[in-house]
Amino acid sequence: MASSVVLDRGRSAFAEHRWTEAFTALSEADGEGALEGADLERLSTTALLLGREELGVEFATRAHEAFLEVGDQEGAARSAAWIGMYLMGHGDMAQSGGWLARANRIAESGGGAESVEGLLRIPAGLGALYTGDPDGAALAFAEAFTIGDRLHDRDAMALAHLGLGQAWIMLGHTDDGLALLDEVMVAIMAGEVSPVTSGIVYCSVIGSCYLAFDVRRAQEWTIALDRWCGARPDMVMYSGQCQAFRAELYRLHGAWADALEAARAAVERVRRGDWHGAWRAWYQQAEVHRLRGEFDAADKSYLRAAESGYPPQPGLALLRLAQGNVRLARSMIRQVSEEADLPTHNQLLPAVVEIELAAGDVEAARRAADELAEGMPRDAKPLLRAVAARCDGAVRLDEGNPRGALSSLRTAWACWQELEAPYEAARCRVLTARAWRALGDEASASMELDAARATFLELGAAPDVAAVDALSRRGPSAAFGPLTPREVEVLRLVASGKTNRAIAGELYLSEKTVDRHLSNIFSKLGISSRAAATAYAYEHALV
Repeated sequence: MASSVVLDRGRSAFAEHRWTEAFTALSEADGEGALEGADLERLSTTALLLGREELGVEFATRAHEAFLEVGDQEGAARSAAWIGMYLMGHGDMAQSGGWLARANRIAESGGGAESVEGLLRIPAGLGALYTGDPDGAALAFAEAFTIGDRLHDRDAMALAHLGLGQAWIMLGHTDDGLALLDEVMVAIMAGEVSPVTSGIVYCSVIGSCYLAFDVRRAQEWTIALDRWCGARPDMVMYSGQCQAFRAELYRLHGAWADALEAARAAVERVRRGDWHGAWRAWYQQAEVHRLRGEFDAADKSYLRAAESGYPPQPGLALLRLAQGNVRLARSMIRQVSEEADLPTHNQLLPAVVEIELAAGDVEAARRAADELAEGMPRDAKPLLRAVAARCDGAVRLDEGNPRGALSSLRTAWACWQELEAPYEAARCRVLTARAWRALGDEASASMELDAARATFLELGAAPDVAAVDALSRRGPSAAFGPLTPREVEVLRLVASGKTNRAIAGELYLSEKTVDRHLSNIFSKLGISSRAAATAYAYEHALV
């Protein structure tokens, strides 16, 4: 029998969220004599929260066995269910299936284990969610919540509402999904659920807010998660994810040094045991490096993010674009956007627009921009309004409609300002400058470029500073008048005597796209033949 003094100390520390002290005392008590199932559960929880996951599973297994020995069917089923869900999260599907089958068998045998039935519906919902079946997931999670509510199982109710909210977001019912996530967060803030469930909900809700383009909600819950982790300073699990979310917010708000520091802190916590934070920790570090022009460091960090099992996109595709490899960037972003679920696909659309425009495929960029706008509700969040308007403005500019572009870009700039996102606001200024230049207003263009350059310089966005300098040096005449850079490429090839088919092959475009570019060139220059286009190219020293 374990010492009652040591055991009481461990239980008190656990209740007060002093995880290291709880782990030490409960481990000591375990060494003095076999612990009961409930105390082994506490020891398992502390081990997990401290990042010692193998020990956590080992103690959970012992708790399950201890419950069985004393005939506690409910405790045995609950511990088996948690082990099964933990292994599912790790991708150990065979072992997970075995534990979940055991949990179901115990629950179905009676003996008071029926109270675990709500929790046992959660894995079915998770399985559907992971395999891209949000309808099936919604049904499973709704059933889990109904059972959990009837049996007063707070953990089951919280996880069910979390999953149901995520499923609704995947189905496009964003506002309803976010409302459910807010509701489950109320239960977390009130301390109604266990520590492990609380951490799962915190991190999952914040990630879902980003998928729904709701950066304000994400910021609010990140602050709450930061406080929750801060009140438990020795906790490892969830702390890496918390730091990575902080890095994302710092990056958005232009505090890039702080973002990099938080991203590195996240990586350190991942190494200590918060493996769930691996992708976001490395990805945020890579993003800061990319924006600062530190391409080798960005490449390495994206690779580490990929090693966690998730594609490091759209960042890696944008890195390849910045390195001048447009073809590879295009291939990457097309593949990942085609394979993504709806919320993730929508997140990728701004990068699709940017890369397709760089590749000269204005039609593909227009389709992506329209898709983003069509899925936007009337009361869309500022972040979604900002990216949709920016995409529309960029496409309008390359469609030869600079005045229409200005309207969209003003909307985008105002939204980015509202979100206190200086880098994105400055990028809108660069596009606005191009629009003014196309309209012949060089004074307004120069003003926008100067403002953008000052912001990029302050942030340390070296690639953007260089791009602005190139635009500023180019001036209106060398900027090819009303033609876009891609149209100039086409014009040069026309002047060299190439056919449309040959131009399409050289620029990796369709002949239809080349035809459209040529039509735009004729319209903008007021000409009607390839001979006139060739003459224009020679007169303006384009060849």
